[in-house]
Amino acid sequence: MKKEITYEELQAAASYVQARLPYTPKVALVLGSGLGDFADRLTIDAKIPYGEIPHFPVSTVAGHAGCFLLGKVGDCPVLIMKGRVHYYEGYSMQEVVMPVRVMHMLGAEILILTNAAGGMNPSYKPGTLVRITDQITSFVPSPLIGANMEALGTRFPDMSHVYDVELGKKLDSVAKTQGITLEEGIYLQATGPNYETPAEIRMYRTLGADLVGMSTACEAMAARHTGMKIVGVSCVTNMAAGMSTGELNHKEVQETANKIAEDFQTLIYKFITEIG
Repeated sequence: MKKEITYEELQAAASYVQARLPYTPKVALVLGSGLGDFADRLTIDAKIPYGEIPHFPVSTVAGHAGCFLLGKVGDCPVLIMKGRVHYYEGYSMQEVVMPVRVMHMLGAEILILTNAAGGMNPSYKPGTLVRITDQITSFVPSPLIGANMEALGTRFPDMSHVYDVELGKKLDSVAKTQGITLEEGIYLQATGPNYETPAEIRMYRTLGADLVGMSTACEAMAARHTGMKIVGVSCVTNMAAGMSTGELNHKEVQETANKIAEDFQTLIYKFITEIG
């Protein structure tokens, strides 16, 4: 199931999608849990199922639709990734980040990554929205391993500022204007699909992480490699193992994401309106 992705395969996928887009996107948006209905706020001008795109990975997780949607938020053209693929599904990291690379090749300059995450910062509670300020990817393989695609970026890309500082300030401002509480935190990506043990969570907290999840950081790394400007937002859907009583389960994650969905969607919609 795992495979390396060549630049020619990226080009084939991008060409297929581009031929079906009536205009060029400026912003790329990856919808995580809690944002699945975001597209309902837009008039959709193009829909392309992942299964139709050459060489493209398809999500196997229940609740993750698999398609690109093109629409406008105000005057800003947005390419929406509804449903992502994960490393734990058996895909290679090159396959996992393929959609992000394709969105860059289609013209998107800004990438907004969203996700559901476990909270490790004691000041968080389920339903907290957190702007990602930095990330830890040391526990998953880098998507940049292998032959470098020079057309995308340099062999040794700098990761000093993965998440764009100015766009982060603008997101903070939008949240304040909308009366939405937005915390800041460092995101750590683990492989999944199992949730972490309490001992692992203690280790991650010692390293300085506030959030833990199974996506996003590898996508951000690949996007940074291409020179895209990145914004990341997590919805804390549960406190991580050992941070509260009770067992962790996917149903709880979905329920919490649904409760905070309106604020989450409003924050992203107003933000795109501002940057558009």
